[in-house]
Amino acid sequence: MADVANHRTSRTGSEPSTAELVQRATEQVSRLVRDELALARAELTQKGKHAGIGIGLFGGGGALALYGLGALVATAILLLDLVLPAWAAALIVAVVLFLLAGIFALVGKKQVSRAVPPVPESTVRSVRADVDVVTAAVKDRGRA
Repeated sequence: MADVANHRTSRTGSEPSTAELVQRATEQVSRLVRDELALARAELTQKGKHAGIGIGLFGGGGALALYGLGALVATAILLLDLVLPAWAAALIVAVVLFLLAGIFALVGKKQVSRAVPPVPESTVRSVRADVDVVTAAVKDRGRA
């Protein structure tokens, strides 16, 4: 973008011709688009990793909740069968499993929220800055 902002002269020492300006602009736009696409790809890859971790943690929390439900069923059976010691132990196990499931779910939610929205925000800011630089250079060139 520096080429557009700087008024370089052509090989003859005078102002560059329209063809040279169009050629420079085409090269610069092509390079800019490639660079912005690479930046967007990198940013979306990072967000995809966070989403994958979050989904995995949600799955782990769901599995632990299922085990907790199984432990609660066992607790109810043992509660009806025996009066005290066995069901108390099963209830303690169920509570611990549900606490772990809650922790996994909260950590998973945090990971997923870091990945949403899946918009390459820094790339959007960069493209806007590029457009502003080109616009300013065109306006300056028009005044000269």
